[in-house]
Amino acid sequence: MSLEDTLYPLLRLYEAAPQPVKSLAGRAYRALPSSLRYGSAYTRFQNEAREVETWDAETIRRYQVKALRESMMAAAKAPFYAERFPADPSKFESLEQLADYPLLTKEDLILQRERMVNPEFGSNQRLYITTGGSSGVPVGFYLHKGVSRPKEQAYLEAQWSRRGYRAGDRMAVIRGGVTSSKAGGGISYFDATRNWLILSSYHLTPERLLEYVEALNRFRPQHLHAYPSAALMLAQMGVKLEFELTSLLCGSEKLTAESQQYLEQFFGAKVMHWYGHSERVVLAAQGRTSNDLQFWPTYGFVEFGEPDAEGNREIIGTSFHNHVMPLIRYRTGDYARINDGVVSAIVGRDYEFLVSASGRRISLTAINMHDRIFDGLLAVQFFQEREGVVECRYQAGPQWGGGDDAMRTGLMKKLGDDFDLTLRRVAEVEKTSAGKHRWLVTKLCMDKQPLAK
Repeated sequence: MSLEDTLYPLLRLYEAAPQPVKSLAGRAYRALPSSLRYGSAYTRFQNEAREVETWDAETIRRYQVKALRESMMAAAKAPFYAERFPADPSKFESLEQLADYPLLTKEDLILQRERMVNPEFGSNQRLYITTGGSSGVPVGFYLHKGVSRPKEQAYLEAQWSRRGYRAGDRMAVIRGGVTSSKAGGGISYFDATRNWLILSSYHLTPERLLEYVEALNRFRPQHLHAYPSAALMLAQMGVKLEFELTSLLCGSEKLTAESQQYLEQFFGAKVMHWYGHSERVVLAAQGRTSNDLQFWPTYGFVEFGEPDAEGNREIIGTSFHNHVMPLIRYRTGDYARINDGVVSAIVGRDYEFLVSASGRRISLTAINMHDRIFDGLLAVQFFQEREGVVECRYQAGPQWGGGDDAMRTGLMKKLGDDFDLTLRRVAEVEKTSAGKHRWLVTKLCMDKQPLAK
């Protein structure tokens, strides 16, 4: 078991503590060996991520067959999978056999979650995680303590290293960290556990740009880890840095080739873009010499659905190593653009924002950070037609506890005090003509603040 997983339930307390307390505790924690902080699995996955780039196709195939068999044998112990599997997974011997197994949907995950858990693992070996879902379909699931999060850390660091990152480097982070629930509140705090400066993605406006510039120039990070939309906003507002960045690490949202080129030219640093998701089923990143996305063959197994009307194909994944709650042939709801057998882009993760009364733009990606405010809902959708006024429409599932007050408190912490929020329960949220969920319905014109290049 990793110390990080053991302490994970205390994360909210750490984040709420005064900065001197956080700094003292964080530095003490960071002084511990990584093998203690992340556990023995971290070193295993570090080695695996480094070595797999040299493996031939046959070695990769053997690894994947073995990992798939182990995942499906663990899954078969859970009632949900035991009823669905067409054959004994211990007899699984070829990748082609996977097509015989049924696909898993987000609805399955919402409605059948507890029946998908391997009963051989007790509650002390599970880590419960929730996410709003990139399409507005909230899901909750269990990770394998001591395995899932150390693995994620190892693989992220491995792909970041392709752009010059080294463990322990100074990092400035502009993602979903909440620094203040007030529109005029503080924009940053120092996370000493990781040597990271956490900057708010909720307060990034032209009026407050100087505060961001001063914080960055004081800290002088080697890397900027940001939502692509946040990095583009900094560039378009003309941020002036007094130091050189080694890299920009941009995940969680789409990044076009044109926008990546613009960021690299503006900041004078290489960009690393990648695709992943909270369920930790598959992971893809740009290569060392190519900006095409390459799926890690040892992280999970990826398949692609049939082409849709635009020729894009849904990403379907089977998780490796999470034997607490394996996800077998999981339909992620994300789509890839594939040209000549190469994934050139992940589509559908557009830049979507709510706009506050004071003009702040709140990324829906940031609202989608992990907490339990949407737990038990089948769908969530935000509707906005006036700045500062937003309606959250939600479709309740059978496990919804009716906690409107908790949801309001959680959302207002992220939105801030220059929003007027209404919650409305609906029978079904609005969908696209193709029947897909919409995370945001907005009547606001965003053309005056372009992000795409």
